[in-house]
Amino acid sequence: MPSGQHFLTRAASSSLLALSTILMLHAQTLPLAPAKLPAVGTVDERFQSYNVEMIELTGGRFWAPYKAVATAPADKSQPSPGGMPASLYRYRAPIDLSSPQLRKLARALGPAYIRISGTWANSTYFQDSDGPAPEKPPVGFNAVLTRAQWRGAVDFAKAVNAEIVTSFAISPGARDASGVWTPSEAKKVLDYTRSIDGSIAAAELFNEPTFASMGGAPKGYDAAAYAHDFQAFRAFIRTAAPSLKILGPSGVGESGALGAMAGIKLVRSDDILRLEGPGLDAFSYHFYGGVSQRCAMMGAASLATPENALGNAWLSRTLGDEAFYAKLRDQFAPGKPIWLTETGETACGGNPWASDFIDSFRYLNQLGALAKRGVQVVMHNTLDASDYALVDETTLAPRPNYWSAVLWRRLMGNTVLDAGAPSSPALHLYAHCMRGTSGGVALLAINADRAHAYNIVLPGASRRYTLTSSDLLSSTVMLNGVELKLTPAGDLPPLAAVAQKPGAISLARESITFFAIPGAHNKACR
Repeated sequence: MPSGQHFLTRAASSSLLALSTILMLHAQTLPLAPAKLPAVGTVDERFQSYNVEMIELTGGRFWAPYKAVATAPADKSQPSPGGMPASLYRYRAPIDLSSPQLRKLARALGPAYIRISGTWANSTYFQDSDGPAPEKPPVGFNAVLTRAQWRGAVDFAKAVNAEIVTSFAISPGARDASGVWTPSEAKKVLDYTRSIDGSIAAAELFNEPTFASMGGAPKGYDAAAYAHDFQAFRAFIRTAAPSLKILGPSGVGESGALGAMAGIKLVRSDDILRLEGPGLDAFSYHFYGGVSQRCAMMGAASLATPENALGNAWLSRTLGDEAFYAKLRDQFAPGKPIWLTETGETACGGNPWASDFIDSFRYLNQLGALAKRGVQVVMHNTLDASDYALVDETTLAPRPNYWSAVLWRRLMGNTVLDAGAPSSPALHLYAHCMRGTSGGVALLAINADRAHAYNIVLPGASRRYTLTSSDLLSSTVMLNGVELKLTPAGDLPPLAAVAQKPGAISLARESITFFAIPGAHNKACR
C-alpha cells in the first residue's frame, strides 16, 4: 500500500474513532425533567422491610457463616430441612432483641414490617407457659419458642416502629389424629400476643409451601392438602383475628431463577391457588435469583458470581419472578396487592460477597424496579443473621446494604414516578416523590457499568448522595468520598449530602447515587 494511502486510511480511522467517541458520550448523557415525571403508582408506607428468622428467636441450626465453616464442627442436633447436609449449618444462640444497639439500627429503618417466619417456623412449638422450655420439642416439632422469646419480639417491634408478619406451625405436631391441620399452635400465639398488648399485622399459613417437603410438612404433602389446611386457617383467622391480613401462598422457585433442583418435589402455586379458593388479603411470594455456594448441589446454573453481579441479566431476574407471580395474582386473586415477603442475595444464607458493597446494586435495583411494578412490600432476609444480613450479627456493624436501606428510607417516598428507561442497560434510574417534601422528587441513579461513567442533566439544584467503594468486594462503603461507619457511641453519622448545581452531573462507574430535589415542583408530589 502506498504511504499516502496508508496515511489517509489512518486519518480516516482516527476521525471515525473521534466521531464514535462523541456519539458514545452523547448517548451517555441523559437530560431529566423531575417536574414532569409522571406518577405510576404508590407503595406501602412500610415498603422496605426485613425478616428475623424464627430460628433466631429460638436458637438452633442456621446457615453457617462462611468464615465459621472451617473453625466449628457441623451441628447435628436437629434434622436438616429436606435432608440437606449437616455441614451447611451451625448452632446459633437466640438473638438478643433487647440490644439497645440493634434497636437503634432497626429504628432508622422504620416504619417497617418485621417478618418472623422461615423454614424452621413450620415446625416450631409455642411453649404457652412461663415455665422452662422442655429439653426436647414435643413429638411432631423440631424447635420450641418460649413466651419470653416471643415477648422479646413483640417488644422489639414496638420499639423500632415495626409491625409483625409471621406464619404458623404445620408439622405433624400441629395436626389431629387424622393428619388434619388444627389452629392449636396459631391460637396460642395469637392469644398470648394480645395478652401482652401486641399485635400481628399479617400472616402466611406457613413458609414456602412450594417446597413443603423441605419445610416440615407431612410426607406426601401436595396442593390438595394445602388447600384443605388453608381453608381451615382462613376460617380460624376470620373469627379469631379478623383484622389480620391473610397472605399467601408464599411460593418460591417456580419461574426457573433458582435453576435445577433435583430430588425436591415442587408443589405448584397455581395448583394451590386453584384449589384453595378465595380468602387472600394480599398475594405473597418469595424471590432468590440463585442459590449460594452452600447449596451449589441444587444446580450450577443457578449460581451467582461476583463477575455477573453487576450485569443486567442478574439484576433483572427479580422482574422475571414478579411477572410470573403477578400473572398468578391476576388469575386467582385479581386486584389484591402483591407482597414480596422474603428475598436476599441468594438462597441458603447468601454468598460470601452478599455482605459486600457489590450486592447493594442488586438490593437497591430490586427496590426500585419492584416499586415501579407495583409490588407493595419487599422484605429483605435478614436483619442480622447470616451473610446476607443488613447488619453483622456478631459486631452489629452496619453492612453496605444497611446504609443503602437508610438512604432509601430517608429519601424515597411512597409515590412512585416514571424516570424513563436509559439507553444503556448498565444505567438504572428510579424516582419517587421525595419523602416529607411537597413537590419534591428523589432520584436513584445506579451506574452498574464497570468501565464507563454516565452523565445526567438536572435543570435545578439538588443534593447528591453518592455511594462508592474502592473495592466492590469489601464491606467498606463511602458516602461522597467519606467512609460510612457508626460514631463511637454507636449512632448513625450525619449522612451529609453534596450540594449540586443545575446542569450535567457525572455518575461514576460502579456507583450508586441518590438525588434529593426539593424544588422540583412536581404536581404529582403535592
